[in-house]
Amino acid sequence: MVDDLPDNAQEPDRSPAGTPAENRAVDRRWRLWAAGVVVLALSLAGLLGLVVIPARQREDAGLTMSHAMRRAAGLEAGSPAVAQPLGRSTSLPVSQVSWDPQIMQILAAGNTRRGAQLAAQTCAACHGDRGLSQTNIPSLAGQSPFAIYKQLHDYRTDARVHPQMTPVAKQLSPQDLAAVAAYFAAASKEYAAIGGRDLIGEPHTERLAWEGDSRRRIPACLSCHLNGVGGPIETPVIIGQSREYMIQQMNAYASGARKNDVYGRMRDISKKLTPQEREELARYFQGTL
Repeated sequence: MVDDLPDNAQEPDRSPAGTPAENRAVDRRWRLWAAGVVVLALSLAGLLGLVVIPARQREDAGLTMSHAMRRAAGLEAGSPAVAQPLGRSTSLPVSQVSWDPQIMQILAAGNTRRGAQLAAQTCAACHGDRGLSQTNIPSLAGQSPFAIYKQLHDYRTDARVHPQMTPVAKQLSPQDLAAVAAYFAAASKEYAAIGGRDLIGEPHTERLAWEGDSRRRIPACLSCHLNGVGGPIETPVIIGQSREYMIQQMNAYASGARKNDVYGRMRDISKKLTPQEREELARYFQGTL
């Protein structure tokens, strides 16, 4: 039998693309089912994550339902399960000291007339007329000029706070602070000032001072706190400083009460030292005449 259908005619049971009609219908049904399952899963996930769980958690954080839902969606800071603490502190840099050329020139100039005048007027009453203190107030004579300036500048900018030193430092300009630092760094070295004592201590204490403790990642104290060893320029010389002052400062670093050490060096080291080691090191570095 000859097929006399026109060339453009189609069989009733086939689609325009040549696929059987029943297969096309089946394909469409599964596509609809798949889409429905995806939409249902997304809806359930959204309901669970944005409504059900926040509703159960919000009471712990003392939140309204709207706040809990916004937090769960990431539209508001915090977690629906935890109360968001209120930040009331003012964020300040650890130290804002700046080593500009003018300051460096003043510090390098040594004993200055201006520094001597300011020291007599504002410093001698506490730090001694020759920069040598007999109490837990630090001695300044013979100290590194960079160390003195850095601490004075930190007091001036509130990176370090002290009831007496902060107002004194705020009354002076950075140039005046540098003049005072240069004066004390050069003054009274003939009176066994900072850096001029003999050190006597137990072997463990001496090892901490000169070698450190690699197991606990504690560097040697004198790898920085000694003139000419190549540490940061603002690191103070500690040989000859009073035991009371040094133990007070190490404990303040360990507790976090003092935090003007750049990169947290001293806070990290002081926390790793035991209270007894801090006491022994303070006694060791005070030295003997």
